[in-house]
Amino acid sequence: MSDSIQIDGLSKRYQLGLTHARSVRDLANRLAGRLIGKGGWKDGGSMIAEPDRVEDGHFWALRDINFRVGQGEVVGVIGKNGAGKSTLLKLLSRITYPTEGRVELFGRVASLLEVGTGFHPELTGRENVFLNGTILGMTRREVREQLDAIVEFAGVEKFLDTPVKRYSSGMKVRLGFAVAAHLDPEILIVDEVLAVGDIEFQKRCLGKMKSVAESGKTVLFVSHNLASIRSLTTRTVVLSHGRLIFDGPTQQGVTKYVEENLIGEDSDVSIADAPRAFSGLDQKLRFTDLRLAGLDESGCLPMTGEFAMEAAITAHDDCEKLQVAITVMTDDKTPVGSTFSEILPAPEKGQTKTYPLVSHFNLAPGRYHCAISITDFRSAATRLHDSLSDVLPFGVGIGALSGSGGPAHWNPAWGMVQLQQLNQVRSDAVHSCEE
Repeated sequence: MSDSIQIDGLSKRYQLGLTHARSVRDLANRLAGRLIGKGGWKDGGSMIAEPDRVEDGHFWALRDINFRVGQGEVVGVIGKNGAGKSTLLKLLSRITYPTEGRVELFGRVASLLEVGTGFHPELTGRENVFLNGTILGMTRREVREQLDAIVEFAGVEKFLDTPVKRYSSGMKVRLGFAVAAHLDPEILIVDEVLAVGDIEFQKRCLGKMKSVAESGKTVLFVSHNLASIRSLTTRTVVLSHGRLIFDGPTQQGVTKYVEENLIGEDSDVSIADAPRAFSGLDQKLRFTDLRLAGLDESGCLPMTGEFAMEAAITAHDDCEKLQVAITVMTDDKTPVGSTFSEILPAPEKGQTKTYPLVSHFNLAPGRYHCAISITDFRSAATRLHDSLSDVLPFGVGIGALSGSGGPAHWNPAWGMVQLQQLNQVRSDAVHSCEE
């Protein structure tokens, strides 16, 4: 199988603190820096949090990336915000150019990087379809042959001759994806298209990308939706702090990505300093420590399935009562279920109190983690004070399941939760076929 994409020693850096353009090259770098503002070093203050990526007044968005993508492969690209995903796709799409290394693409490339990318706002939907086709190197006849399929897929028949500037964000992304997927590209690059649109459109997108891949085309798919990554791709590359840290089977890649961001007892980041799941929390009550007890050497729950946790909570204001909520997540962040503590007395202002909390999780073998929050339980309303995601990693081993009467080998297709064992309720409920 020949390669469709070859990436060797790819690096990209941007100059920091540039207040005015001193040359045409400086202006180009400045504009490129703005292009990555949404997913690059400006996001979330990662420039300060990642000093190893800052060197001589420059920020390395990507550093020494190497991998190949074969013809017909569907490859996922995952990583947290600021990891370099969007920069990588912009380099592949020739929107900006590398500082070091090279990218070789073999075939016609169609990219959908942001909502409405490549659309001229003053032109109609129809005119933009032909414009994008021309940019991809297609003739008007080729575009015309695909026009009906594009319009039907996007669902914009009534607005086809309306200027794109009057389209909603959902209409833009539907038309953009339809154009990119139907204009016969050899390489399809898609960035977070599933973040916009309803469930029906998302299903159609996944179906179309699968059909594109099955026809021998190459798909590079970036998404934070790990379930979609798992269902669509067989291979995934993981980026972290501008570097490639994994390239291999998707299931292992998803596990690597999630584990990298989990906050446990061995993490460098403490619970008190960990980023919160939501902005705008008043944090009158705040988690300062979380610990799991009773895990074995491999970090798995005991065979009884007992989940024993200690939560240290500090009160920064007067609160009377609180309730702790926990949601258990699989290794691809799919929620399994939630549990809640009883109503608990809150610590006094300025004090910290540790709450021992115990539950039982009858889960299938695998790796799990939690999201946890504190609410101020009141009769009139419930206020969310603090919330953390990707914490308290733990596992469920084969031994826990087989010891409870289940099978010794668990197939992931059977699900994430072990349901109650089937029992014969009445002896006379079994009848032979002869009767």
